[in-house]
Amino acid sequence: MPERVGVYVCHCGSNIAGTVDVEAVTRWASTLEGVVAAREYKFMCSSLGQALIEDDIRKEGLTRVVVAACSPHLHEKTFRRACANAGLNPFLLQMANIREHVSWVTKDRQAATSKVQALVAGAVARVQRHRPLEPMPVHVNPHTLVVGGGIAGIQAALELADAGHPVYLVEREPSIGGHMAQYDKTFPTLDCAACILTPKMSEVGQHENIRLLTYSELEEVSGSIGNFRVRIRRKARYVREDKCTGCGLCIEKCPRKVVDEVFEAGMGYRKAIYTPFPQAVPKIPAIDTKSCIWFERQRCRACEKLCPTGAVDFEQQDEILEVDVGNIILATGWDLFDCRRIPQYGYGKLANVFTSLEFERMCNASGPTGGRIVLRDGVTEPRSVCIVHCVGSRDQRYNTYCSGICCMLSLKLGHLVLEKTGAKVYACYIDLRPNKKDYEEFYQRLLDEGMLFIRGKVAEITDMARTPEEEGKLVVQVEDTLLGKQRRIPVDMVVLMGAIEPRRDARETGLKAGISCSMAGWFIERHAKLDPVATMTEGVFIAGACHGPKDIPDSVSQGAAAAARVQGMISKGTVMIEPVVASIEKQVCSGCRICNNLCPFNAIDFLTDEKVSQVNPALCKGCGTCVAACPAGAIAGAHYANDQVEAEIEGLLWDARGDGEPALVDDAPDLEPAAP
Repeated sequence: MPERVGVYVCHCGSNIAGTVDVEAVTRWASTLEGVVAAREYKFMCSSLGQALIEDDIRKEGLTRVVVAACSPHLHEKTFRRACANAGLNPFLLQMANIREHVSWVTKDRQAATSKVQALVAGAVARVQRHRPLEPMPVHVNPHTLVVGGGIAGIQAALELADAGHPVYLVEREPSIGGHMAQYDKTFPTLDCAACILTPKMSEVGQHENIRLLTYSELEEVSGSIGNFRVRIRRKARYVREDKCTGCGLCIEKCPRKVVDEVFEAGMGYRKAIYTPFPQAVPKIPAIDTKSCIWFERQRCRACEKLCPTGAVDFEQQDEILEVDVGNIILATGWDLFDCRRIPQYGYGKLANVFTSLEFERMCNASGPTGGRIVLRDGVTEPRSVCIVHCVGSRDQRYNTYCSGICCMLSLKLGHLVLEKTGAKVYACYIDLRPNKKDYEEFYQRLLDEGMLFIRGKVAEITDMARTPEEEGKLVVQVEDTLLGKQRRIPVDMVVLMGAIEPRRDARETGLKAGISCSMAGWFIERHAKLDPVATMTEGVFIAGACHGPKDIPDSVSQGAAAAARVQGMISKGTVMIEPVVASIEKQVCSGCRICNNLCPFNAIDFLTDEKVSQVNPALCKGCGTCVAACPAGAIAGAHYANDQVEAEIEGLLWDARGDGEPALVDDAPDLEPAAP
C-alpha cells in the first residue's frame, strides 16, 4: 500500500518567507509522488500549526509527515508530539531544515527556493522508507556527580542533597570554595564574601547526602543518561582523612615555606603541608610533593613525627574510585587571563602593576597584607591608583568576548581603595556595562564617592618619566575619547582587570563527558536561550562560568537550574531515550572487533562464546561510526538505514539533470580519484 505523505512548509514569520517563495514550494510539493496534502503556514510550530498537522493525519489518513521549517534540534520534538497526538508513530516524521541551511545563508530568492525544493524532495523520498520506532525506557540512578566545588557546584549539590538525593561533589583543589573564597567583598551589596560562602561550604562538608571528594579529578566517563560509570582519581594528600583532626600542628612545624601561586595568587606564602585558607572544607591538610623536603631530598618528615594522631602517611598512593551516577553537572569554573601576554602593560616587569586577583587577595583581611592596600614594598600606601578595564577581553588578539563582570569588579575595587586609603582612583574603560539589578545604582555611588572615569583603551603603562610629576610613578598612556586627546596619568599603582577565560583543561574535560566547547573554549549548551544548562549529551548539564563569563548571582542561579533539571528526572524514575541506535546482525558478523575499538561511547561488547559483537542500546548514541566501519556490513543504524539515506540523496538530486525531474543516484557523475 503506498504511503500517504503530508508536507508542511513554515514561513517562520519572515525568517524563511523573506528569502524563500514558500507558496511556490508548497504548490510544487503537492505534485511529488506520494504527497496527498501540502500546506504552508506562518508559524508551523504554533498550536494552530500543530493542529493543522494533527487534523490532516486524521482526516487525510496520512502515514508520513514532512515539515520544512527550522533546525530539528529546536522543534523536532514539537512535531513528533503532534504526530503522536494524532495516533501516528512520531518517527514517521522527517524535518527539512530550510531556515539555518537555506534562508539564513543566502539572499538569492531563486536559488533559495530551488534548494528548498531539493530538500523537501529528499525528505519526501526518505520519509516513505521510515519505519516505526519506540523510545526505550531507562532507569535513572538517583546519584548525581557534580564536578567543581565553586559556588555554582556548591549550589547544585546542596539543592539535590536537600531534596534527599545522593551527590558526589568532586573538586581538584584541597578545599571547596573556588574563586569566591579568594574575594573580600561582593558587588553590588558589598557583602563579605566569606560570610555568605562559608555557611554553604560548611553545610556541604556536613551534609549526609553529599560525599565530598576534594583533591580529586575526573578521569573517565562511560555510559549514558541514567547510568553513567565514572572513574575519579583521588590524589594522595599524604594525610589520612579518617585520622586528621585539623589541629594544624603539622603546618605550624613544617620548615619549608613557598610562594602560594594558587589561592594567594602569588601574593603570599604557605607551607609545604597546607590547607588553602582558614575556612577550608574539609579542614584536612595536603602535602605539596613539589616543595616538600622529604620528596625532594628524603629528609625531614617533621609533620609525621609531630602529628598527635599519626595522620600523616608518606606511603599513601592515589586512589581510583568508580561510582555509578544517573546525571552529571559540570561546574568547573574559569581561569584568569595571563596579563603577561600584553607586554606593553608591564605586568611582571613593573613592580606595582597588579592583576585583579592579586588585588583581591591584598584587600582580604585574611590575605597576605591583612587587608592593607600597599605597594610591592609591603609598606607604602598608594596615593593614586588606575584600574584598567578589558585586559585580554573585547580584543581581537586575545578574547573577542566581553568578560561580563569586569566593569562591576572595577567599581568594587575602586570603592575598596577609596574606603581604605583615600587615594585618587582612575578607571580607564571602553564601555561601562552595569546592566543588572542595582548595578547602575552602584556605579552612581562610585561617581558620588569621587572615582574618576576615563573613556579610552590604555595604550601603554611605563615607568619612563617625562616630567617631574611623573618621577617614581607608573605612567598610564591612554586616549581620552571624550576629550579627544592623549593623556599621560601618573599613578602609584595599576590594577589590570584580566579577562575571564575557560579552564585550561576545559576541552579535555568536555571530551571525557562527551560534550563540546565553543571556539573560545566554553562548554556549549543545548540551546542558548531555551536550554542554557543542558548539553547535547543527555544527562550532562553545565552550570556557572564553565558555560561563559558570569557573576556570582548568575552562577548560583544556573547551579540551581541544573539541579532542578536533574531532580525532575530522578523524580520520574525513568527517562525515555531515542531508539536511534545501531544493531548488529549476528549471522553476518565476522567477529573482527573493528567496531569495538572505534565506538566512542564504549557501547559495543564482544561476546566471547559466540565470537560476535553486540550493541548495548542504552549506551549507543546512534553516531554511525560502527555502521560505516563494519567491513561485513553487519551493522545497521536505526532511522539511518541504507535505503533511507539513498532515497534522500535521490530526492536531493531532483533537478540535477536540469529537466525538473528527480535524478537517481546512478545518474550522478562518478567521482574518480585524481591521478597521482
